[in-house]
Amino acid sequence: MHLRQFLRPPMVLALAVLCFAGPNGRFAAAQTPEGAAPGYIGSEACAACHRQETSDWSGSHHARAWQSPAPDTVLGDFSGRQVTFGGSVVRFSAQGGAYSVAITEPDGTRAVHEITDVVGIAPLQQYLVETAPGRKQALDFAWDVAGGRWYDLYPDQDDLPADGLHWSGPYKNWNARCAVCHATGYDKNYLPQSHSYQSSQAEVGVGCEACHGPGRAHAEWAGAPDRDDAAVWPGLSASGLTATFPKDDPEAQIQVCAGCHSRRSALTDESPVPGTSFHDSYELALVDADRLYHPDGAIRDEVYVYGSFLQSKMYRSGVRCSDCHNPHSARLKAEGNAVCTQCHSPAGNTRFPSLKPADYDSPDHHFHAQGSQGGQCRNCHMKAQLYMGIDERSDHAFRIPRPDLAAQTGAPLACLDCHADKDAGWADDAILARFPDADRGPHFAQVFAHGETGGDGETLDRLFDIAGDGDEAAIIRASALRLAAPHMRQADTERAASHLGAGDALIRAAAIPLQRSASASDRLRRIAPLLEDPARSVRIAAAKELLQTPDIPVPPEYQGPYRQGVREIQEWLLANADFPEGQLALAGTALALRNIPAALAAFAEAAAQDPQLVDAWVMQVRLLAAQNRILAARETLSRAMAANPGDVRLLSLDLELPAR
Repeated sequence: MHLRQFLRPPMVLALAVLCFAGPNGRFAAAQTPEGAAPGYIGSEACAACHRQETSDWSGSHHARAWQSPAPDTVLGDFSGRQVTFGGSVVRFSAQGGAYSVAITEPDGTRAVHEITDVVGIAPLQQYLVETAPGRKQALDFAWDVAGGRWYDLYPDQDDLPADGLHWSGPYKNWNARCAVCHATGYDKNYLPQSHSYQSSQAEVGVGCEACHGPGRAHAEWAGAPDRDDAAVWPGLSASGLTATFPKDDPEAQIQVCAGCHSRRSALTDESPVPGTSFHDSYELALVDADRLYHPDGAIRDEVYVYGSFLQSKMYRSGVRCSDCHNPHSARLKAEGNAVCTQCHSPAGNTRFPSLKPADYDSPDHHFHAQGSQGGQCRNCHMKAQLYMGIDERSDHAFRIPRPDLAAQTGAPLACLDCHADKDAGWADDAILARFPDADRGPHFAQVFAHGETGGDGETLDRLFDIAGDGDEAAIIRASALRLAAPHMRQADTERAASHLGAGDALIRAAAIPLQRSASASDRLRRIAPLLEDPARSVRIAAAKELLQTPDIPVPPEYQGPYRQGVREIQEWLLANADFPEGQLALAGTALALRNIPAALAAFAEAAAQDPQLVDAWVMQVRLLAAQNRILAARETLSRAMAANPGDVRLLSLDLELPAR
């Protein structure tokens, strides 16, 4: 599947009033959860009091997530080597302390770019260049640290500079796509009027304050510990921090990690300070069964852990990130199976009383030689996937292998990573021979495998059964509702309404679009209360749905929350105005509000950002033709076909259009 299909979500056709930033074109800076202005002091200021934590953190992947180029930070070979990547030729050079790349593109154009930034330390290192003042782009050519070689991150692509997927295009833009999770106190500050960035950050790299929150008030508290900063600074703890990690509240820690370790879209242009609810800042990508995840929820595209972990029984039992990982060094707390046997052992763990004490690190359990690859817990229960060519990431759903599901749905099977000459049937026989009581009952994967295309009543019933299963993970229940949405009829909306009051924000947000088939009065009655939901993601989903039908009057008691919802939608749109998919959302807003000129402008901007975004071209042509502006439609179609020669949709559209 082409990378663009992973990067671009479906067009949203229901949003808010079009607007841009304030008079100076800036967006608001980051705030604490209750609005107090934070004060950053940098990780160096923390070292004197927190020496062990600083020692663990120094040199870690977090500390070196983003650095300036220097002899001690650049790992790649910039000795003048010339490397060919497909149709591109790249020379990597260093002179006078500066690092540069000279790139000859497949079309013969050549340019020299200075390396401005270094990203990561292992297993690969990437490099950034500045293509316009303030605009940083990530090169497609990375350094394999262990292999000691330059390699192409996208060897199956040979994009020209005019292609949106070229390294200089919007999908490889550092300011918008990556920087927030490689920095502390990041402010993207995109200026839509000039299509430029004036980005800044409190600290380059993931420092102490990226997880604990701005530290100035905490440092002041350390000098006067009798002072209660919770009373002085709204939104801060008694010790002056925005984030705290109570031992009895694993969710507090998980949500701090989830902000970066998740596949999500931002709801605001602000970089939320630690302690802000995930669902007030982001919309999490759900299990979609064909793009990001496999039908059984296994990782497919890079989803950055959180969505997988939410599926696990470990998450639902109260396991937190730091149970397995040292949060300061970012390393595992033990080697190999010793990470798992902290709990999965004959002694068990009193924190998790539902866990059956047993000897899991034994051939009696894993039926492989002790110490072998087959005897490693992670190889069976955390099937790995390679990303960026060489970066192996483990699935954090901690699933029990189900070969029967692999045979039915095409989901991946860990057994075949080692036993490549076998098949799922062999693996199923092998497991059942040792564990005859192994679960082979119904699984959501059997429905998800065809949930988007199975419009029959039985499929819809099964999706509702999954959504209503309180023992199932919330992300799976929400995903079932998302898959049900295209098949809804008015008669189905009443039973779907019960999920609007679910305890998890993922489920409530996913349930809202299912009311689209309800009568106008029922839709308004059921959705309007969610305009006051505690989660921003749910409030935005409710306001979007009501904007779909602007002819339905909102009751007076909800006018205030509705206006607030519209403002939050505006912030969401503005936060994504530099994304092609964000422009599609802006265009969808305008269509929902019947603002055709604004829709045309947004579709045009989407196509300008990504000329291969055929949907944006098609919509422009259709809207122009609907206005009887045939000459303009023909000219737009001509530019679309020049950018996408041979595209079937554009060729069909050419036949549909009247002659000039």
